[in-house]
Amino acid sequence: MQKPLAGLTRHNVVRECVAGVTLLAIAIPLNIGYAQIAGLPPTAGLYALIVPTVIYALVVSSRQLVASPDAAAAALVASSIGGLAVAGSADYATLALAQAILSGVMFLLLAFFKLGFLANFLSKPILVGFVGGLALDILVSQIAKMLGVKIDSGGEFVDKVVQLVTGLDTINLISLLISVASIAVLLLGKRFLPAVPWALVVLVFATVAVVVGDLAEAGVAVLGPVPAGPPTFTWPVIDWATWLALVPSAMALTLVSTAEGLLVARSYGEKRGYPTSANRDLFALGLGNIAAGASGAFAMGSSTSRTAAMDQAGSRTQLPSIVLAAGTLLLLLFGTALLEDIPSPAIGAIIAVAIVPLLGIREFISLWRLDRFEFLVGAACFLVTLFIGAIPGILVAFVLALINLAKRAATPAIDVLAANDSPTDSLLEEAPAGSMTAPGVIVIRLAAPLFFANGDVFTQAVKRAVRAAPDGDVHNVVVDMEAVTDVDVTGAEAFASLKQWLADQDVTLAFSRVRAEARERLITFGMLEGEPVYPTNRAAVEALTPRAGWRDRLRERLFPNGAHDPAAIADAVTETETETETSGPPTEPVEITRSSN
Repeated sequence: MQKPLAGLTRHNVVRECVAGVTLLAIAIPLNIGYAQIAGLPPTAGLYALIVPTVIYALVVSSRQLVASPDAAAAALVASSIGGLAVAGSADYATLALAQAILSGVMFLLLAFFKLGFLANFLSKPILVGFVGGLALDILVSQIAKMLGVKIDSGGEFVDKVVQLVTGLDTINLISLLISVASIAVLLLGKRFLPAVPWALVVLVFATVAVVVGDLAEAGVAVLGPVPAGPPTFTWPVIDWATWLALVPSAMALTLVSTAEGLLVARSYGEKRGYPTSANRDLFALGLGNIAAGASGAFAMGSSTSRTAAMDQAGSRTQLPSIVLAAGTLLLLLFGTALLEDIPSPAIGAIIAVAIVPLLGIREFISLWRLDRFEFLVGAACFLVTLFIGAIPGILVAFVLALINLAKRAATPAIDVLAANDSPTDSLLEEAPAGSMTAPGVIVIRLAAPLFFANGDVFTQAVKRAVRAAPDGDVHNVVVDMEAVTDVDVTGAEAFASLKQWLADQDVTLAFSRVRAEARERLITFGMLEGEPVYPTNRAAVEALTPRAGWRDRLRERLFPNGAHDPAAIADAVTETETETETSGPPTEPVEITRSSN
């Protein structure tokens, strides 16, 4: 088992501590903003950086993946709990704690039963659409905050847009100036001096401006008092019906975090040359979320942006997360007074700049160019998430994923293997008339498992291949099973009907290249009942193709195009008889495919 803080040595401890200070400067302003997005007090975002972060850092296998609440998770918390309690109330905070605990339990179940693959159903178009819809919803609230316009941040997207537009006559010009200056500093600073924690710089200078200029009296909204002290351990007490009502949103949080977290962890592990364990990472996220729910925070996942920042800072261990936790604890103990006058427009600007890339504009353009269907999948998920809600969005995402999977599975490559070492056109379309692998033999390859989605497709393809040949010419059909890794009941029933049809046509069925692990299943389903099984396609064709006699070879030599040439008969007979005496029957096997060797 990997020891905690793997990769830490006396040679890199200073560098890791410096990276931790950088992470502290990045995380504190963002987590305050994410807590506001979630409808929770600033302390909820800060508490997430202490106990949950330490537990996660000591357990996770990835040396670099940073765990924390992010914008998508915060928006999902707000949209899912907003219908159950009033944002900012004690009941609302209790539900957020329960949601984090449920998410943690689900992470643990995924790790224990090794079900992390379920997150693979959230393909890139689905994730882009889902996160993009959440991001646009967040952006509207942050724009209102930057303009000083009051709207209901927990309302529906359309309602918030209407409130923002109708409230434009109440714009606070000082708030607007703070926002514009903050955005300019963030964008220009990131371009020219990316190593500087510009979010912290913006908060410091904006707060100084508010205090010196007494801008709160001029209508600029500020963060307000932040309770001092460390997080206290608690446990949400709610009825079972409420626990059950939180399950769908907790599931959505878990799956989105799993899909993103495992991908980022694996990519950085491969990039920096250290091993990672998906199940251990899920286990760490589970413990971290349970700790978040028991310490006054809210659901956490992986942070791609902070992980990238730590990689750029040279960090290769989890020590920066420990430094982050220690620094946040010191801030809560001794520095909460410094947070009271942080202007809300500056927080809105920081969050807006952070979430604009999550809108997925570049990704949607790329999807449009590469695959229109994938684009439509992403766009549908985006619109449902934006206009109906996050939970319907995740449900639509799964339905679209299943439709996409079924669409691809129902149209596998089904090829007649030709003797020229390459497959012919797919039999999903019209098969070439008379196409056979060898005289009397058709070898057909199904490049997929045989199951309910493609069983009938394969059956019809084989029938078309047999019918396309001249009547009575096909005597043997060989099914290349090299790519058939599994069979289900529906696929086996479709194949049984094919066997009966071939028998009615006096066509013998055979198999080639049957996988050892699939053979028992084929026998169980009655697909393999004494039919010959050949190790290669070449062996099948050699065994099933009748050898040409000297008369056939004479006829082919005399009349290659079906024409008569009497003048050549005498010479051809003499030459053929000589060849027959010296060479005998042909011994070279028929070439089928490269994979059949």
